[in-house]
Amino acid sequence: MHWDKLKVWDKSHQLVLDIYKITAAFPKAELYALTSQIRRSALSVPANIVEGQSRNTTKEYHQFLFNARGSLEETRYYLRVARDLEYITEKEYSGLESRYEEVSRMLNSLIQSIKKMSK
Repeated sequence: MHWDKLKVWDKSHQLVLDIYKITAAFPKAELYALTSQIRRSALSVPANIVEGQSRNTTKEYHQFLFNARGSLEETRYYLRVARDLEYITEKEYSGLESRYEEVSRMLNSLIQSIKKMSK
């Protein structure tokens, strides 16, 4: 299956688009700090899925999926910081957090299925 047909890729891609929209309203002083960090970590999730699938071995794909999972958790932390700094509302945070939790579960399932295929 091509990466753009994976639901986990699609959902993580949609979250990237939402992160860009939300961070556009962050203070200008955060442009090279939190705004940049959260955008890069959010972008890294679907990008690692794409890069991993283009690799030659299941082991490499597996590693890139782990990288995606790490970036996902990093993004979740940055969202918490944004909430605590009151750059986003509790409602925005909760909505994004639940969507990232869903992507996390999907990513973990994909990792497990890749692991089973490699045995």
